[in-house]
Amino acid sequence: MKYLNDAVVILDAREKIEYDVSHLPEAIFVGYSNFSEDEVSKRFKDKSASIVVYCSIGIRSENIAEKLQKAGYTNVSNLYGGIFEWKNTGFKVFSNGKETNKVHAFSKNWAKYLEKGEKIY
Repeated sequence: MKYLNDAVVILDAREKIEYDVSHLPEAIFVGYSNFSEDEVSKRFKDKSASIVVYCSIGIRSENIAEKLQKAGYTNVSNLYGGIFEWKNTGFKVFSNGKETNKVHAFSKNWAKYLEKGEKIY
């Protein structure tokens, strides 16, 4: 189990193709379309663990965060602005363990919210 700063679990609620382009450091892919509460419960047994969920801008991660809360997790947050705001603010994203400037922009419509980084579709 990976924790960012040994204190927070970071869950990526995007699709695998998006995660593979880039993700936050230490982020664990949980997906959206195929999200499984059972898999998360098996992997993270501590229902009081600090969990932050993110996606591109925050809509999908909000849905996953609500599912986790309904499953009994008590310390779940949604990363405001998602990976787009993370990158826009100047924080690093990674792919295959290496820093990258690429971010999956989800769609041309949502891409307008990604101001920094190379947009990948």
